[in-house]
Amino acid sequence: MNEKNALIISLYDDVAEISQLASSLDYKIIDTIIQHRNHPDANSYIGPGKIEEIQKKIESQEQQIDIIIVDGDLKPSQWFFLEKAFQKDVFDRVRLILALFAERADRKEARLQVELARLQYERPFVRELIHRARAGEHPGFMAGGEYQVDDYYETIKKQTKKIKEDLDKIRDEREMRRKHRHTGGFYLVSLAGYTNAGKSSLLNLLAREKVKVEGRLFSTLSTTTRKISTKEIPILLTDTVGFIQDLPTLIIDAFHSTLEEIAVADVVLLVADASEEKTVVDKKLHVSLRELSEIGVTSPVIIVLNKIDVLTGRELDERITYLKQQETLKHKPLIPVSVAEKQHIDMLLATIHESLPHLTSLTIQLPLTKQVQSFISGVYEKAHVTNIAYNDHVILTVNCSPETYNKIVATCNELKGKIVS
Repeated sequence: MNEKNALIISLYDDVAEISQLASSLDYKIIDTIIQHRNHPDANSYIGPGKIEEIQKKIESQEQQIDIIIVDGDLKPSQWFFLEKAFQKDVFDRVRLILALFAERADRKEARLQVELARLQYERPFVRELIHRARAGEHPGFMAGGEYQVDDYYETIKKQTKKIKEDLDKIRDEREMRRKHRHTGGFYLVSLAGYTNAGKSSLLNLLAREKVKVEGRLFSTLSTTTRKISTKEIPILLTDTVGFIQDLPTLIIDAFHSTLEEIAVADVVLLVADASEEKTVVDKKLHVSLRELSEIGVTSPVIIVLNKIDVLTGRELDERITYLKQQETLKHKPLIPVSVAEKQHIDMLLATIHESLPHLTSLTIQLPLTKQVQSFISGVYEKAHVTNIAYNDHVILTVNCSPETYNKIVATCNELKGKIVS
């Protein structure tokens, strides 16, 4: 993508996030305009006086401005007003995120989800253009030239219906896989957290995999599931799309089936970048916890502070003390780790095991047969064998999920064994 020059407009002083989003799309930020207002102007978002000031700034810039980025959500009438006033492409925050998602989507489901979100976003804008066209104006659409907007509106409705049907099929397939995993004795653990916090790197470490990791926003849009390499309880770990402040509702809706992987997990690992300022870490954890609540998460949540290797011991202690004082965090387990240096990973795994629901202990006695030996090999794959002893019989003690417990008991009876405890 060729680098384009961008001008950012915001009602707030903190433009770090919108700047990072813009930079992720290779936009070069030439200038930032802050217009302090309690509420956006109904017509132009920033008010007529600021419009004139920005027009003069655009004209006086030595470098040509290619795009105007508004750090907020524009109504269709506001977007139309700004594009007409500046004669430039105007992106609001939602459109910027959609453009970034479209660039990152590398699998069929993610591409469909992004396209669905884009169509839902464009629909009210197309209605505005229909209104303008019937009033005698001849607007282009999303800076894409003249459109037969009436026809395009009908096309949006048809495409939306078809994409929803395709996503429903994929969702059904995903639900079937989840059922097989649970009935197979696996616990499901999901990674969640702000984009670029190190979730994919943690998955690679725990699963001993080499899933591609990129240091950029929203590098993961599709789910990736791997088995954790542990001799104890069999666990499947899933990485999915990262969070961001006020993740647009239409994106949450479009990615519903993907985000369900977090909602149905037995345990959620909420990953944060501990190297950031403590107030920033706190803010991002609160944003993430709110979004977890919105998608229906009720399972235990473990806070994982990653990248502690770049902190001094004093800095880490200050962050942990500060975070544990926050009302929404103080009752949640908080594990500081370094994925890069493999620090405190055993502590994290132990906390995961302690947080898993309904772990059941079972001791059985089995005869010494080839069938029993084959059965025991399978038990090691689906449960944590805490003790095994051989004499005239085999005595086997395991910790396992309720589904696995029932299967072990049934097979034990088939093999002429008995339940000891």
